[in-house]
Amino acid sequence: MSNSKDAVRKILDSVKADKRTSLTAPEGKLVCDAYGIPVPKEGVAKSATEAAGIATDMGFPVVMKIVSPDILHKTEAGGVMVGVKTAAEVETNYATILANAKKYKSDAKIEGVQIQQMLTGGQEVIVGAVTDGSFGKLVAFGLGGVLVEVLKDITFRLAPATKQDALSMLDGIQAHEMLKGVRGSDPANREAIADIIINVSKLVTDFPEIAEMDLNPVFATKDAAVAADVRIVVDFAPKPPRPRPNHDDIVRQMNRIMKPKAVAVIGASSENGKIGNSVMKNLINGGYKGEIYPIHPKAEEILGKKVYKSVKDIPGEVDIAVFAIPASLVAGALIECGEKKVVGAILIPSGYAETGNVKGQEEIQAIGQKYGIRLMGPNIYGFYYTHANLCATFCTAYDVKGQAALSSQSGGIGMAIIGFSRSAKMGVSAIVGLGNKSDIDEDDLLTFFEQDDNTQIIAQHCEDLKDGRAFAEVAKRVSKKKPIVVLKAGRTSAGAKAASSHTGALAGNDKIYEDVFNQSGVIRARSLRDMLEFARGVPVLPTPKGENVVIITGAGGSGVLLSDACIDNKLSLMTIPPDLDAAFRKFIPPFGAAGNPVDITGGEPPITYVNTVKLGLEDPRIHALILGYWHTIVTPPMVFARNMVEVKKEMKAKGIEKPMVASLAGDIEVEEAADYLYQNGIVAYAYSTEIPVAVLGAKYKWARGAGLL
Repeated sequence: MSNSKDAVRKILDSVKADKRTSLTAPEGKLVCDAYGIPVPKEGVAKSATEAAGIATDMGFPVVMKIVSPDILHKTEAGGVMVGVKTAAEVETNYATILANAKKYKSDAKIEGVQIQQMLTGGQEVIVGAVTDGSFGKLVAFGLGGVLVEVLKDITFRLAPATKQDALSMLDGIQAHEMLKGVRGSDPANREAIADIIINVSKLVTDFPEIAEMDLNPVFATKDAAVAADVRIVVDFAPKPPRPRPNHDDIVRQMNRIMKPKAVAVIGASSENGKIGNSVMKNLINGGYKGEIYPIHPKAEEILGKKVYKSVKDIPGEVDIAVFAIPASLVAGALIECGEKKVVGAILIPSGYAETGNVKGQEEIQAIGQKYGIRLMGPNIYGFYYTHANLCATFCTAYDVKGQAALSSQSGGIGMAIIGFSRSAKMGVSAIVGLGNKSDIDEDDLLTFFEQDDNTQIIAQHCEDLKDGRAFAEVAKRVSKKKPIVVLKAGRTSAGAKAASSHTGALAGNDKIYEDVFNQSGVIRARSLRDMLEFARGVPVLPTPKGENVVIITGAGGSGVLLSDACIDNKLSLMTIPPDLDAAFRKFIPPFGAAGNPVDITGGEPPITYVNTVKLGLEDPRIHALILGYWHTIVTPPMVFARNMVEVKKEMKAKGIEKPMVASLAGDIEVEEAADYLYQNGIVAYAYSTEIPVAVLGAKYKWARGAGLL
């Protein structure tokens, strides 16, 4: 490969020397040759006679294109002739192309005319690469030709891409059926396309200065895939990478920050309504057992604690300092924290990048870098770590311990998490505000929660990822052990920048997030409610052992909606084999329906639910159950709920555990029944067919990504 690299390096050096931002088509061909990306046979002719000779050797039909560094849009300039069939036509067209080019730009430097083997047949696809501000190098794949810009049917993966990544991209577009051959056309050669994707991803990884690349169209036939057109855009001034501490340092720092032995409150106050007062009260009333040191220039004591003028006056070690002072005073106090060797600064004050004060934010980042202090924020509500009874925040105190760790970029979302957790009796291990993410971000939290025994699921609300690539690398590892749920806000951002290639123009920010989350095993929540419900429900459900889902319902209408929800959440409804069908039919009335959903009808006594659910749990071919309950006089809500919990316990005693979710339709008594089911390990919702199935879908998505199915 080193010869290949040398060949590409030489071309890029000459482009840089000429101060150009893109490669010519012949240069693009040489780059493709070097990296094993198949391109058509071609040659550049300096005269009409030479052109005819090259075309004859190559075999007709051919394509002719003007070669000029001054003409970027060749077609517009009348510089392209397609489907030229004879040597005589080649000579005539040579003269026409030159004349057109002169008319289009009289002073254009013309290097000749490119003669190219014309590709026909097969499926037109596009393979490309882009550089994203957060994720770095990405490789892209979609259907080529005219439709790509209209349908925007394209998929992305982080580069370098594995063979598995590349093949998954072929199935990752909506029009993937086209590749299999439609209406008698041959299927495209999947391996050949995958190889091009892999080689493009290697190329842009080896040469970061390649900013965008387009192979459009690539003609994919049953035998091969050949890139008909190559476009390479370069940028020789890439932005410097974000500084990242190594894994062990992050673990050590984050453990001291999340489970501190001593906390200083800078700007502590005894005056009600002040942020520094709320922080003090939450630390004390939240039951935190470590040392609490108020910092204030004048006071003697605050809330019964001895006050210090500066953190430097504190006798013992200090792990974290919570800042409750105006932004203008932060830098000075932060330097003192640095001299005191404080590990974490919790920066509540706002008035930084979010208000346009980028300079102020860069100043505190530089201080953090200099002294090795990790910064949380600025512009945050603080954070909670319940297993240490720590409420380092000005919000309300919160003490319901559990296994879910949540973070948000926004204070409002943080408060929604607190309220929901309390109301749903969810219990959390941590709630963390990240705000402007001047330093500590999602991947620092993932690294901490990965090794935190009190955390079983991690849910994160984010508006952006400062370093998407670092996030993806950590998430890929952590999601194998613990589910990660992400609510990415700003799905509809009009933030797609003007790009100089098709792939660049199509790299709508959200599609990249979607695909990288998939590649990293992250469960994406579509709404705040989904994020909260997944955080609560996914850990309650046992991991399924296979894909066969069965719906058992007392209401036909619920059955149809539950089936729809299964499709929406990529769950597969089991095709019931005849012997199992017969077994279900024994328990349901003749006018009920076996099959899937199993419709037991509304007028059935509790025993019908019990028998059918027991059968569903006992049969090893069934891997998960969705229950649709309908409130009737024959089977009241709490009777149904107690029966289902009984069956679940009885089966658990026999070593059988399967995920069960339930949708309850009825009058308000179903709320109590749903609550009882939930507290006993059956994820249940009153008045919704969508949420219980979405939670089951999230559990499945995680299990698939973690390779557990």
